[in-house]
Amino acid sequence: MSDGKHSFSCSCGSFAGHISAEGQKSGLRLLCHCPDCRAAELHHHQPDPVEGVDLFQLAPHAISITQGAEHLRLMRLGPKGLFRWYAGCCGTPFANTLSKPQLSFAGLRSDIFDNKDALGKVKAQANITRPGKPPQNKGMARMVYGIFSRMITARLSGLWRETPFFDAETGQPVSPPEVLSKEARAKLYP
Repeated sequence: MSDGKHSFSCSCGSFAGHISAEGQKSGLRLLCHCPDCRAAELHHHQPDPVEGVDLFQLAPHAISITQGAEHLRLMRLGPKGLFRWYAGCCGTPFANTLSKPQLSFAGLRSDIFDNKDALGKVKAQANITRPGKPPQNKGMARMVYGIFSRMITARLSGLWRETPFFDAETGQPVSPPEVLSKEARAKLYP
């Protein structure tokens, strides 16, 4: 990590890359407790993330895939759901993005990094559920500010075109999305 790059890989090692030092500096680590993030983890046979899914939000132009880009796959929990990217070689969940490259956003799973502690402390939590009460959020102002700041910067600079998730010419995802059926989704929500 002395070069300022923070490395990541899937569980089998066939898919790998890094984020830039700038991406690490401008990113934000958070825990998401929403049912969809939990369902996506369960779909990929990961342990049930009862404490939340540990994510690192950053701009996609800060992400470099250096090995196994052909393994990048896309899944959606529903026809209008987030794009949920994973390594097709072993099923490791990788990242969440929005469905348009112009909306420059990625939430990478912190668990894929060689040293997730180098990403910093968890600074926000989203969709914390409590019995009988509406979901609660902590640190959301910081999270929302970071998302919009990175999106605006990427849009104005043209960096939104530099993404491993979308074709720069067509704006189409690099992998066709698999949309789960209602029946398949229902099995994922406890």
